[in-house]
Amino acid sequence: MIGLFLGDTDFSEIILKKIIKLKKKYFIIDFSKNNKFRKNKNSNRISIGKFGEIINLIKEKKSNKVLFAGKIAKPKFSTLRLDLKGIYYMPSVIKASKSGDAAIIKAIIKILEREKIKVISSIFYNPELSLKTKNYTKLKPTFKDMKSIKKGVIYFNKLNSLDHIQALVVNDEKVIAIEGNQGTKIMLSKLKKRSDGILIKLPKKKQDLRMDLPTIGLSTLKDCKKYDLKGIVLKSKKNIFLDKDKCIKFADKNKIFIKII
Repeated sequence: MIGLFLGDTDFSEIILKKIIKLKKKYFIIDFSKNNKFRKNKNSNRISIGKFGEIINLIKEKKSNKVLFAGKIAKPKFSTLRLDLKGIYYMPSVIKASKSGDAAIIKAIIKILEREKIKVISSIFYNPELSLKTKNYTKLKPTFKDMKSIKKGVIYFNKLNSLDHIQALVVNDEKVIAIEGNQGTKIMLSKLKKRSDGILIKLPKKKQDLRMDLPTIGLSTLKDCKKYDLKGIVLKSKKNIFLDKDKCIKFADKNKIFIKII
């Protein structure tokens, strides 16, 4: 029996479809904003503050592992109703929330581990969502592009563990845009026209590879075309790549390269 902590985004639905296809026994703890999985008979809507209820459910189901998939947004802590374990654990979650949404999930994972509940990678059942080292398109980065990519990777390596940057854009061996809390789309929208940049999305330093992996999909490719980017660079087995075939087809049609390093 696998426990699924599901939030918003298409990624959570993809994970669920694969679990069903594999005929795995599962139950859902729905952390989405609008009770996204309410029609699923295996879904349980439990407040993030009811840690006792969450842990009891996992143990009742005799689950030996759980995974997180999808965006779990920061709750309004002042409105949460807490049970006894919620009162005990919530201070650590509130403290973590000051570092962003991803830190909230990390705090919850630590709590589950203290309760002897194993958390596995979000793509444990979907290894096809991460790609191996390779150039996946007809177009390949030039020697000059590779020098720019190297500069971007060096920039990532210099970040400390508290930085939450997962994407940047490079061109002509310079970093010309850095992702902020608002995400990749907003970063790209601020680029000058015809930037000819290269989007690099890599895991954060000391990234917990069980969750919050940098994700791209067809919408990312469309944004690359819209803002005149020439390519995308990802990390082998450390990114989530949605709609792979559609993305590669779109990239080939629009002369955008996709390189996994």
